[in-house]
Amino acid sequence: MKWVSFCTDDGYCSFGLVKDDAIIDAGGRDHHHTSLRGALESGALDTLGRALTGERASHRLSEIALLPIVPDADKVLAIGRNYKAHLDELGAEQPEAPRTFIKHMSALVGSGQPVVRPKVSERFDYEGELCAVIGIGGRHIEPAKALDHVAGYTLMMYGSVRDFQKHSVPAGKNFDKSGSVGPFLVTSDEIPDPSALTLLTRINGETVQESGTDMLIYDIPTYIAYLSQWMELKPGDIIASGTPGGVGQKREPPLWLKPGDVVEVEIAEIGILTNPVVAE
Repeated sequence: MKWVSFCTDDGYCSFGLVKDDAIIDAGGRDHHHTSLRGALESGALDTLGRALTGERASHRLSEIALLPIVPDADKVLAIGRNYKAHLDELGAEQPEAPRTFIKHMSALVGSGQPVVRPKVSERFDYEGELCAVIGIGGRHIEPAKALDHVAGYTLMMYGSVRDFQKHSVPAGKNFDKSGSVGPFLVTSDEIPDPSALTLLTRINGETVQESGTDMLIYDIPTYIAYLSQWMELKPGDIIASGTPGGVGQKREPPLWLKPGDVVEVEIAEIGILTNPVVAE
């Protein structure tokens, strides 16, 4: 199943099941679950999806604005330097443990919405990433059981402001509306092996990143297990798995995002996360 969070032009916001090029509004039909996070917290997403199958679509995808896939997520957790090719281009050693930082929801928009290059920097970089969305929370999750805690997968364009990142990773990774997440949550039954995917990032149609997710240094089960050692993971939490090589700062000359650019992150099994770039 494939899910979205969305708003209509008149300000109505909900979540729904994707059916071809349209949406079956779940929040409008089931008042017990008015958000994707709520459906995940109650463990009702699969049952709700089966109940909606065959229902008439309420909105065309082209008629609504997509939100970040879980717009009210308790937390978004990310890992740095988690692809060998990215380590090589940075000239960095493999970390002894995952390099974790937190991204704020204010830094994220949905697919189709503009990402904002800040006025204080022109060193605005792109990072395409695969993300897992937690369905069953917990602490001290064993790696062998970690995928049982995943509701599904989505994509992230992790906009990084590189000059600010040099003196503050939280600042460089959290400028308002600098990144995006979506477009869909594809449930884990459709992606049984998240290490068997191919991630692509394109700028204005040109591929700038391409990697198999089998090249992750710390795979998603290992990373989930690590995170759960020191915090409780909750339904709806978004876990970003890192970016492969090909980032803009390490190109010659550097390839910084500029107003007018269009960034796409794609995994065929999930979809295409698309965002235009605008100036602040």
